[in-house]
Amino acid sequence: MVFRDTPWPDGTPCWVDAMVADVQRAVPFYSGLLGWELQDQGEEYGHYHIAKLQGRSVGAVGPKPPDMGDMPSVWTTYIAVTDADKIATKITEAGGQLIVPPGDVGREGRMAMAADPAGAVFGVWQSGETKGLQITNVPGSLVWNECMTRDFEGAKSFYAEVFGYRIEDMSGEGFSYATLNLDDRPIGGLGALPAEVPADVPSHWSVYFGVSDTDASLAKLRELGGTALGDPRDTPYGRMAQVTDNQGVPFNIISVSSE
Repeated sequence: MVFRDTPWPDGTPCWVDAMVADVQRAVPFYSGLLGWELQDQGEEYGHYHIAKLQGRSVGAVGPKPPDMGDMPSVWTTYIAVTDADKIATKITEAGGQLIVPPGDVGREGRMAMAADPAGAVFGVWQSGETKGLQITNVPGSLVWNECMTRDFEGAKSFYAEVFGYRIEDMSGEGFSYATLNLDDRPIGGLGALPAEVPADVPSHWSVYFGVSDTDASLAKLRELGGTALGDPRDTPYGRMAQVTDNQGVPFNIISVSSE
């Protein structure tokens, strides 16, 4: 369990959100599955709903902007930075693309949206009054972030150059995967999309939310209108499953301790 009320170290995933077609459908789904209390921030913030667990922020769900059109809804990972403008320059110099240039979000902070050279989209967050996630690594909260890419070697170079990660390659027979390390501490992962993944699946960042019991959570997810993408599997880090919510937004669940 991690509690935090101060800015996250540079390079650390510090926030996640999803822009969905129908927020009112999302609220009971995530409340029922992960125990979130979703608080509408009002018209000023586009009815962005902050998710709370034990009274602490764990992410957000908001309405998909009209200009997103038919683009699929996803969970977006935001990476903590001290200077969003400086990082924006490094992103473009390393071959990435700025989707939304740095801009202030009231007094809450300063953010930008970007894509790496293979097209995986992520955000950067320079904290103001809002520091980011306030609780992690317990059931109902964020546990892990990873980028699954169609250019494994290129992605390793890009993220190391932009955020200063030390890449620890864990690849083995039949798979390519590395951890993104800060001060010898893994803060996220980077993997090559397997060959069997359909060609229309782009490079992307994904999120893992903790649950107490993966199988029980899968049953609850189906009851709430979500879908399991294959069978759950045991890993050295916990029992995990790929799923979608009741509007088709993909994410992962993984068993974690409540302590």
